[in-house]
Amino acid sequence: MDHGTPLIRYTDRAGDERRMVIRMESASAVPRFEQLRGQISVMVAVGRLEPGSRLPTVRELAAALDMAPGTVARAYRELEADGTVITRGRAGTFVADEPPHSEPLRERRERVAATADGFVFTLAQLGLGPDEMRNALGDALDRAAEQPET
Repeated sequence: MDHGTPLIRYTDRAGDERRMVIRMESASAVPRFEQLRGQISVMVAVGRLEPGSRLPTVRELAAALDMAPGTVARAYRELEADGTVITRGRAGTFVADEPPHSEPLRERRERVAATADGFVFTLAQLGLGPDEMRNALGDALDRAAEQPET
């Protein structure tokens, strides 16, 4: 059974509030701390959680995910042990400035550009002009805004 997909609030490097989704599968053989650790690690690696972002407190995250605080604390300890996050005492837990396995920003920009180029190429093959492409993208963004953030 899926425990749902609550929106988890965190603060980015600029101090703006952001949201992420963490999906916990209670029927999974993977322990809950490992599900949490793995999802945060992947979000950091692909740049979804950027360096300097402040993660929710253990208690906040435990409450949002209906988990024991000790489970969240274990996931955070393991993330800290592998260099993904750093804990600054009462200031909180932050994504490390140079987390291991993270995609360099240049490579990420290149992937975004290649994806956008592919989108334009595909729509051009379908016979759409620039205005129709913009409308299609706008429609896709509207649909995505109706879905929980990932």
